[in-house]
Amino acid sequence: MTTTTSGNIAASTRNHDQVITEQFGSTAAAYLTSTTHSQGADLQDLAAYAQQFSQPVILDVGCGAGHASFALAPHAGKVIGYDLSSEMLRVVADAAHERGLDNLEVQQGSADQLPFADATFDMVCTRLSAHHWKNLPQALAEMARVLKPGGKGIVIDTSSPEDVLADTYLQAIELLRDNSHVRNRSLLAWRALLTDAGFKVVHDQSWKIMLQFDTWVARMRTPGERIVAIKSLWDSAPTEVRGYFQVQDDYSFSIDCVLIALEK
Repeated sequence: MTTTTSGNIAASTRNHDQVITEQFGSTAAAYLTSTTHSQGADLQDLAAYAQQFSQPVILDVGCGAGHASFALAPHAGKVIGYDLSSEMLRVVADAAHERGLDNLEVQQGSADQLPFADATFDMVCTRLSAHHWKNLPQALAEMARVLKPGGKGIVIDTSSPEDVLADTYLQAIELLRDNSHVRNRSLLAWRALLTDAGFKVVHDQSWKIMLQFDTWVARMRTPGERIVAIKSLWDSAPTEVRGYFQVQDDYSFSIDCVLIALEK
């Protein structure tokens, strides 16, 4: 790779990081109260994985408003909530203090450059964040690097269908709603990416969640013209696509999620 090409990639990543901090800095409080993020059986699953260890040290990458960290902290020696957005981290720190979670710390940084030594953590996780990561392979390799041998990794994220047409509609709608969106991956794509990063996939599970359209766009403060465009896409979508996503009369729709358990 030439120096110029490397520089262009670095500049592009910085620009995307700026988009993320701008997008989520102004909406941090909304993610703390979002039921999509604050609820779910996957949070109980996370806690169960943490209980396999005695006082584990855990890293929550792309912690957002901290819901995974909050679920993990009662079962950990220490949890570090790590995120690019300083405003999100402020929300996490304040909420942790209110909940008496003294073992939860926050640290700012990018997912693809983790400022931790090799084999630091007993468990690393990310929840509903990785679809915003521009350099996903490097970020996953970083997560594998900082995980101790014998440690546990957990990836939870929204995912895309294997069907190409349905996937195309999903990516377009996601990007119209949120210009910090990069890509939802299918479960097959996730398994390949995680294996390449140095993880062993030991378990995966999938489920659907219903996104209430009005709160979904309000949370990201999506501009009105983009909301109109999203509705137009759903209106024009083929029957099989609308059926897959269970599109409702008010434009609410369902999206796939995956939990992938990993070992190193």
